[in-house]
Amino acid sequence: MGKKHARETDAADHGAVPALDRKTYDAALRELHVELVRMQDWIKATGTKICVVFEGRDGAGKGGTIKALTERVSPRIFRVIALPAPTEREKSQMYMQRYIPHLPAAGEVVIFDRSWYNRAGVERVMGFCDEDQVETFLRAVPLLERAIVGSNVLLIKYWLEVSEPEQTRRLQQRIQDGRKTWKLTDMDLKSYSRWYDYSRARDAMFAASDTDFAPWHVVRSDDKRRARLNIISHLLSQVPYERIHRKKIALPQRQKPGGYREPDYPYRYVPETY
Repeated sequence: MGKKHARETDAADHGAVPALDRKTYDAALRELHVELVRMQDWIKATGTKICVVFEGRDGAGKGGTIKALTERVSPRIFRVIALPAPTEREKSQMYMQRYIPHLPAAGEVVIFDRSWYNRAGVERVMGFCDEDQVETFLRAVPLLERAIVGSNVLLIKYWLEVSEPEQTRRLQQRIQDGRKTWKLTDMDLKSYSRWYDYSRARDAMFAASDTDFAPWHVVRSDDKRRARLNIISHLLSQVPYERIHRKKIALPQRQKPGGYREPDYPYRYVPETY
């Protein structure tokens, strides 16, 4: 109990650090994007397999972080997995079964926007499973992750820790901003009131699955910009990539028209409203 409150207080106190200005953030993010492209080249060349798990409370910044991480790399190499609620068929399967097909093959980075840890978090707190199922999961998850790591997958797990006031501010912003209302679900509203149930669930999850071979990396995320930069920088530090030197690129000379003329065709142009 004491450790939990200390962790949450630390996250709130850290919010006193001045926010990172946009210009500084953009410059730092650009440098990290260059390194991500270099890492991508190495992953493709070496056939490395990487699985990145993002977990955290609603509004902790998982989606924005994943967007910042993937916006300058190839979606064929960096695949984002955000599974919907399980179907009736999937509910009848072994719990982990629907996640396993999405694990990376050679030369891939798979990013889970929420993962098998749903069972330890939202499903437990919202009563979608019983305590026996949760305990079975918590006993099994280190075995699964040892098998994943044993298959030469680099498994990296992030927990984004947001403070109570900042979570409230972000969810209120979703209510007021027409661009963000889609992010706010009935489940978010129901789970919002259960802060300490989520705290207990998180603590039990860490106790069972924070292992030496697949540790949890906790990120203070009250400052979204700092959190994104810190996560990308940390991810780069976890991958032993080397720079792959590319051939110097030069555009080839274009062919000559050879008598070609633009057709007199009634193109359906998009109206130039702006």
